[in-house]
Amino acid sequence: MVSSITDLITGIVGNFFTFVQLMDATVRMAIPLLLACLAGLFSERAGIFDIGLEGKMLAAAFLSAAISFTTGSVWIGLLAGIGASMLLSLIHGVASITFRGNQLISGVAINFLAAGLTVVIAQGWFGQGGRTPSLTGAQRMPEVDLPGAFTRIREMRDASPGMQFYSEFISGHTVLVYVGLLCVPLSWWVLYRTRFGLRLRAVGENPAAVDTAGISVVRLRFAAIVICGVLCGIAGAYLSTAVQAGFTKDMTANRGFIALAALIFAKWRPWHALGACLLFGLFFAIDNRFQNIQLSAFWVIVFLVAASALMMNYARKNERIDVLVLGGISAIFVTIAVSVWISQIGDGVGAIGALWETVKLPTQLIQSLPYILTVVAVAGFVGKAIPPRAGGEPYVKER
Repeated sequence: MVSSITDLITGIVGNFFTFVQLMDATVRMAIPLLLACLAGLFSERAGIFDIGLEGKMLAAAFLSAAISFTTGSVWIGLLAGIGASMLLSLIHGVASITFRGNQLISGVAINFLAAGLTVVIAQGWFGQGGRTPSLTGAQRMPEVDLPGAFTRIREMRDASPGMQFYSEFISGHTVLVYVGLLCVPLSWWVLYRTRFGLRLRAVGENPAAVDTAGISVVRLRFAAIVICGVLCGIAGAYLSTAVQAGFTKDMTANRGFIALAALIFAKWRPWHALGACLLFGLFFAIDNRFQNIQLSAFWVIVFLVAASALMMNYARKNERIDVLVLGGISAIFVTIAVSVWISQIGDGVGAIGALWETVKLPTQLIQSLPYILTVVAVAGFVGKAIPPRAGGEPYVKER
C-alpha cells in the first residue's frame, strides 16, 4: 500500500515537472513574439501599419550575433541589433510619414531588404554560407539564477513541486525574458496612463484633431516607430543570442507575421497581447519538446471534428470570406480525421477497434499549429477586430 502511494506521488511529481518544463518553454518561445507584438501595437496605435516587423527582427538578429561574436560582448551586440532595427524603422517612417508612401509596400520592402542583406553580409563577413559562427561564453545572453533555485535537472526532478516551479519556471531565464514580460504592464501604463499615450492613441484615431490642438502628428508617429524599432531589436537579439547561439538564414521563421496575427487576436491591447503570444508560444514549445506525441486515434478524431464544427458554426454567421477560409481549414481537419481512422483499420482490427489504436501525430502537423492559428486569427474567428481608424493612411495637413 505504501509502495503504491509512493509510486503515485512520484508519478504526479514527474508529470508536474514535465508540465512546468512545457510552460517554461512556452514563455521562452513567446518572448520574441510578445516584443514584436508590442512593437506593432505602438506603431499601429499611432496609425502606422508595420508589415516590416519580420525584417527588423531579422536584421537585429544578424547584427547582434555578428557584433557579439566580433567584440566578445553580448551587450554590445544587443545595442547593435537595436540600432539596426531602429534604422529600418526610420526608413519605414521616412517612406510612410515624410513622403506619405504606401505603408504596406514599405513594410514588405523592408522584409525583402533584410532577408537579402543579412545573408549577403554574413557570407561576406564570415564566409559560412550566410550564417554567423556559433556564440559561446560572454557572446551569449546569460541566464539569471535567482537565490535558492536549483540549476541541475536532476535536482529539480527530485525537488518538491513548489521548488520545481520556482527553479524551472521563475528562475533560469535570460534578462531579456524578464524585460519582455515587464514591457507588458509598462506598455499598458504608457498607453493608458500618460499624456504621451493618450496623444499617441488619438493620432491613430483622428490625427486632424491632434493637429488642431497644436500637437505634431509627425513627431508622435516617428516616436511610435522608434519605440517599435527598439522592441523589434530586442526581439531579434533575443532570438540569436538566447534562443539560438548565432544567426542562421531566415531564423525568425515568420515570427513577425505571427506577431501581427497575435496583435489582431489581442485587438490592439497589451494584456491581451500577452495571452495571445503565450498561446502561440505554447504551440512552438510543443513543437520543440514533444515532437513524438502519441494519442488514441479516438481523441485525435474528436479534437479535429470538434474544431471543424466550431469553426463552421462561427463562419456561417459571418461574411462569405470567413466561410471560405474557415470552411477550407475545417475540410482539411475532417480529411485528416478520416485518414487517421482509415489508416488504423488493419488486419483483425475493425472500424470500432481502430478508434482505440495509438496514433503518432505527424511532426509536420505539430509544426504547422502556430501557422494554422495565425490563419484562424486573421480570418476573424476571435471576433471582429477593429483597428485604429486612421491606420494605414498618411496624414496630409490641412492648409
